[in-house]
Amino acid sequence: MTTTNSHQSPHRRAAIVYGVLFLLSFLSYGTGSSLVAELADSPQGLEAVADSTPLFVFGIVLMAVVHTFTNIGLAVVMFTILKPFNQIVAFGYVSAAVTATIIATVGALFMLLLVPLSEAFLVSSSEPIYLDSLASLLKKGGFYGYQLSMTIWGIGGILFCYLLSISKLVPRVFPVWGIIGYLVFMVGTLGEMFGYSIGLALSAPGGLFEVSLSLWLIIRGFNRPK
Repeated sequence: MTTTNSHQSPHRRAAIVYGVLFLLSFLSYGTGSSLVAELADSPQGLEAVADSTPLFVFGIVLMAVVHTFTNIGLAVVMFTILKPFNQIVAFGYVSAAVTATIIATVGALFMLLLVPLSEAFLVSSSEPIYLDSLASLLKKGGFYGYQLSMTIWGIGGILFCYLLSISKLVPRVFPVWGIIGYLVFMVGTLGEMFGYSIGLALSAPGGLFEVSLSLWLIIRGFNRPK
């Protein structure tokens, strides 16, 4: 028996690809950053990174390789769908997504430099205070890279939700939810850069929107364009 889902949109396959790529992007960066943060922020400092280098590098690979390909891929897939509705805004969306991804990758590479620093820590014969200072500087670079990339991602997300709204490819609740979620999220990322630890709490609405939209597109696909 033929289901109605196959007739909801001429872009059914693109909807599934976007949803899968987004979930992979979300999981890869979240898992990778958790592994990296657990080791980098350990009370043992550089010694913890040196003792668990393969795990640390695996976390960086998730953040800087898997996340990069999936994040740019999902933006390109969605660009082909949204371009007919407003080409300029669609270009703005994909440009913000690519820029944010590149900056996030640079931030991950700052963290990767903790690996050679941890090796120098192990062979040092004296208390390497300067190495701890360098480690702190690299972690700050990773921190600001992430916050800046997520701020730009939020801008792109607002453009994305605007396109979803005018295209009517998904129920209206999604673009409204997304715009609010991204605005709240950007308040959190900007607050973090100015020294206020509010980013994690304010990331929930935007994160739930992205996961919910991805699952919706995988299961239901796009609405038929009006």
